[in-house]
Amino acid sequence: MEVINEVLPTSSERIKEMMEPGPKGPIYMINLLKFKEHAEYEDGRDTQLTGYEAYQIYGKGVAQLLPKYGGEVFFMGDVTFLSLGQVEELWDEVAIAKYPDRGSLVQMTSSEEWQALAVHRAAGLAGQLNIETVDPRP
Repeated sequence: MEVINEVLPTSSERIKEMMEPGPKGPIYMINLLKFKEHAEYEDGRDTQLTGYEAYQIYGKGVAQLLPKYGGEVFFMGDVTFLSLGQVEELWDEVAIAKYPDRGSLVQMTSSEEWQALAVHRAAGLAGQLNIETVDPRP
């Protein structure tokens, strides 16, 4: 299994799939996060922030934005140990956000408020995996 961390989708096919309605009911987006050692802002601003600190600015803002779209932070935690399997390098943090549906996620990430926060996300992330999941129980 090849694993590629990304900050933004690089495949037009993946973007097209994200625009599809997706499963009915709530989705839980699992975010496996890898931070840069030092934040790097696209506008070249000088900063002493770590990647983690820059991402926390984004995360706090998104936690306040999620309820506007029916979402919530479901879980967040630091990765401390890999007990099964093998990867070249562990992610730094796991965050799970709950959305009413995929469309709510797309709507939020298309908003001006989210885009303003996303500069901190891009500055702090070395890459991530986003995994959409659903509760299989009715």
